[in-house]
Amino acid sequence: MSGAAEKVNRRQALGTIAGAVGGLVVGFAGGWFAKPPEKVEGEAITVTQTRTIERTVTQTETRQVEVAKKIVLGMVLGGFIEGSTWDGRQKIAVDRLKELYPWFDYVYDEGVVLKGRDPVSSAKDLITINNANVIFGSWEPAAVPAFHTLSEQFPEVYFMGIVGSDVSAQRNFIRVFIRQYQAMYLEGLIAGAITQSNKIGIAVGPAVVQNLRRMAAFYLGIKESNPDAKLYIKYVGEWYDPPKEREVSLSLVDQGVDVLTHYTDSVEPLQVAEESEIWFVGKDMDIVGIYKWATTDTVAVSFDTRWEVMFDAVLRDYMAGITNPDRILFVGMNRHIPLPSDNKWLPGQSALYAVDLQNDNKVGLDAISPKVRNQIPEETLKLIEKRRADMIAGVWDPFYEYPLVSSGEGIPLPELGLDVPAKGTEVKPAKTMPSDEWLLGMLNFQLDGIITLK
Repeated sequence: MSGAAEKVNRRQALGTIAGAVGGLVVGFAGGWFAKPPEKVEGEAITVTQTRTIERTVTQTETRQVEVAKKIVLGMVLGGFIEGSTWDGRQKIAVDRLKELYPWFDYVYDEGVVLKGRDPVSSAKDLITINNANVIFGSWEPAAVPAFHTLSEQFPEVYFMGIVGSDVSAQRNFIRVFIRQYQAMYLEGLIAGAITQSNKIGIAVGPAVVQNLRRMAAFYLGIKESNPDAKLYIKYVGEWYDPPKEREVSLSLVDQGVDVLTHYTDSVEPLQVAEESEIWFVGKDMDIVGIYKWATTDTVAVSFDTRWEVMFDAVLRDYMAGITNPDRILFVGMNRHIPLPSDNKWLPGQSALYAVDLQNDNKVGLDAISPKVRNQIPEETLKLIEKRRADMIAGVWDPFYEYPLVSSGEGIPLPELGLDVPAKGTEVKPAKTMPSDEWLLGMLNFQLDGIITLK
């Protein structure tokens, strides 16, 4: 089912919002802080399931279950593995799980969305031919609407699909994502500290909730470490358009930015940063340590998305026989899987957090390029270290701490009856935690202060 890999990067576009979403904000302690999964030993595991009901009452259930002979994850990949920091990193995740767990295996079908093939047929083949009992859609169009139909046809199978902005789900169709924004906030602290021009730039793909959430967290970090810094963004319009990505990145350099990042999928923004001799901030995975696309002479910092942690959480619910799993799983830095002491991926690390700063196979403060670390004030380094530790402990989040104020720019969501809030509107006050549904599907505005180049 794997087919021949082609060097094509992920997602052309994400779907629009469909289905109902939850309320705006919840108390900080409600809902998404969960006990890290325990390590599997032998043929039986103890699964401790903690879930929140209406975000007020918590019940804990512990049961002993026998591991099936083999749990098979079937992956409907929207794009291709080779040269991709998205589908490629997800393939790395399942390879790691296969090394860790003798009861786990996977199969995949790649390029499903990019080649215009039917996700229903792809998933059905993975189930009926390859005996997959958990199915994953790596792009939103690979899962919606296909998995809504399939989840009814195969009630004993778990389906999970990445959330772009649609949070619709069913009993055995789970919507999943990782809180990349937590690491992006930390990247913002670093970017604000190392800019000399006080101008930082983002080449942004499409205008979607995912990108508005990303730039919001990045901007909050920038302003905390450097109130004088400005963030300039310019839209490419697509996830993957190398000529346009280069054009947009060069226009940001012409604006005077000396730190550049991107929410697109080609290497052009990285190459522009290297050619222009400015600092680059990476996304999605450790492009220096894993792919060797650049060095820490160009990449000031990056983050790694550990999809294996998210997969692990879903697999354990499946093995526990939970028929009504949480329909939205939005895991953050406070979730991890344990690593063997002799692991080859991050030597010396005993825990793999769902997302973390990672650059040249180093994590945390060590992920900052040695060439820029000495430019960062000691108090900022201590703040980065503290914020990271607090998010790992599950006691802090940038979207809890700060108010979110609209710039008046964004994307209306007519499916939900949401216009873009007027400039200056405080949509979310400080010290309140937005619901997962709101962060994933309703954050439809740009933060006040971000400058959009036309």
